[in-house]
Amino acid sequence: MEIEAQKMDFRDESAQTVIEWATKTFSSNLAIASSFSMEDVAVIDMAVTIQPDIRVFAIDTGRLNEETCECAEAVRKRYGLTIEWVFPRSEEVEALERTKGLYSFRDSSENRHDCCGIRKLEPLSRALHGLQAWMTGMRREQGVTRLALEKIEKDLKHGGLIKVNPLVDWSQDQLLAYTMEKYLPVNRLYRSGYTSIGCAPCTRAVQSGEELRAGRWWWENPEHKECGLHGR
Repeated sequence: MEIEAQKMDFRDESAQTVIEWATKTFSSNLAIASSFSMEDVAVIDMAVTIQPDIRVFAIDTGRLNEETCECAEAVRKRYGLTIEWVFPRSEEVEALERTKGLYSFRDSSENRHDCCGIRKLEPLSRALHGLQAWMTGMRREQGVTRLALEKIEKDLKHGGLIKVNPLVDWSQDQLLAYTMEKYLPVNRLYRSGYTSIGCAPCTRAVQSGEELRAGRWWWENPEHKECGLHGR
């Protein structure tokens, strides 16, 4: 597939058009990655109208908020989906916590990436195995690390899979309007001031005037606020 041509062809297309292309092109070899943020639920909502049995996977890091689990159940029941939960390898989590403690990720950027590697990246590699493409709800407006996102990309970090980001040019207002119009399940954390959904110890509510991902790893600089799932 000529990815550069695809980038240009879909740069100005709607999210629905991008999702329709992805589902028809890759079918069962495509899966949606979901953290049960508003973005991810919106992508699922659009995708199931085209492909009702669309594959959806989620990573249970062992540190998800209860509100996230509740939202996942609401999504599962509403759309009749089988969510493909993927878990970190228990022996790796045990070794990390025994040697470095429960909160080593707050001590240094290196430690934080070690934790994300065990709890997120390794499970993601298993979730992506055998796929040709995966889909996310990422948006450029979320932060400086996402400004260069394209609606269709080649994910070199994960073996050259096609990565589909249909909401990259959506604003927060567009997302809220779609969520309200469709009466989508909404993670209760948003009511408490959260604007990004992640692991409980690494995510907090944002303050007035802060960017959308300011609540993620708030002790680090904005340009470092990715866990590696979406590295370039």
